[in-house]
Amino acid sequence: MGIFDGKHVHGMYVAHDGPREAPPLVLIHGSGVSGSSWGPVVPALASRHHVIRIDLPGHGQSAPAPSYDVREQAAGVAAVLDGLGLRTVTVAGHSSGGYIATALTEQRPDLVGSLALISSGPSPDAVLPQPVFLRALIAPPLGPFLWRVRSDAMLRRGVTVVCHRPVDVPDDLVADVRGIGYRTFRTVLRENGAYIAERRLPARLTALDVPVLVIFGAADPRWDPSSVHQYDTVPNSRIEQLPDVGHFPMLEAPEATAELLLHFAATAR
Repeated sequence: MGIFDGKHVHGMYVAHDGPREAPPLVLIHGSGVSGSSWGPVVPALASRHHVIRIDLPGHGQSAPAPSYDVREQAAGVAAVLDGLGLRTVTVAGHSSGGYIATALTEQRPDLVGSLALISSGPSPDAVLPQPVFLRALIAPPLGPFLWRVRSDAMLRRGVTVVCHRPVDVPDDLVADVRGIGYRTFRTVLRENGAYIAERRLPARLTALDVPVLVIFGAADPRWDPSSVHQYDTVPNSRIEQLPDVGHFPMLEAPEATAELLLHFAATAR
């Protein structure tokens, strides 16, 4: 497996893994984390793909942006992929990263050949009550204060609280999460909610002519696991539920998640 140093392209940090001549697989992280959240699945994916991980604006090693509108973020990702000279990529998005990936496909059907969504809630009515720890961390009046004094243990807890299985949170992910601003995170959440409130994700996908893979943890505490069946109406789609897995399949079940992505990328070309 070849590993290439990361670099900034159009203001976003991009990490490359695997051989450059292999089929490209783009990984887009969710809110409040970074490309490091894909770490456990990268070695398996990079054995067959040129894996491109992008830190979205205000996350990881990418600078904040004036706007966190989903469409504008997707346009930024498109500019990155154009800058890298990529064409007909498979794109996988985790959680709200699935919204960016969907918006990217809406804007640039010439660029996206297939689309995988992992733990991406289909509509506002599918969201479950946030765990108490997260509500305290991200909502006023305690949120702004707690955000400033977060310890490494608190940062790890912010990830594991939405997991069903015990996981080891990578150190590089902890460092990346620490750099995310409170106002940025709140704005990103608001814009994500507006995107699926405007039009449900299954309806958006139905209008697209691409193969779709949907992966959901059967014990996801962030989104009602039964809501995955809202995607049943999407043509050319495949739905996979992972038993005893929460919101972070890449951390909780990396082997199963990587296997599903590899099979999908190979058969959806």
